[in-house]
Amino acid sequence: MSTKKSGPETGASASQLIDARIEELGGWRGQTLGRLRALIKEADPDVVEEWKWSVPVWSHDGLICTGESYKSVVKMTFAKGAALQDPTGLFNSSLEGNTRRAIDLHEGDEIDGAALQALVRAAVALNRSTAGSGSKRRRG
Repeated sequence: MSTKKSGPETGASASQLIDARIEELGGWRGQTLGRLRALIKEADPDVVEEWKWSVPVWSHDGLICTGESYKSVVKMTFAKGAALQDPTGLFNSSLEGNTRRAIDLHEGDEIDGAALQALVRAAVALNRSTAGSGSKRRRG
């Protein structure tokens, strides 16, 4: 796993900022975000942790997902979720869009770790399959 710096203003790495967010949230939201993070890192040991838009972001050959936290929900938004197969029906939010899909987790919700890791791996595979596509075309 690698990390990118969050920016010169803080000097903290993305991983440190994510650690701080988990601690700051505390309670079920902090535990949920921490569990999601662990599952992502297990699913893809080469994932890159970033800090963008004031939220944790996980990437590998492109954006995989974000980990947002709100008062009553922890939300994982998959950047290209609409293009992913979701046989277990984890996606339960942002279903109307053409690109993103999200998973909203409320207090007491169980996380299907295997299904979530399958989505992460599928997102990485999709990123790899589309990385650089269209940027170089042969002319004949």
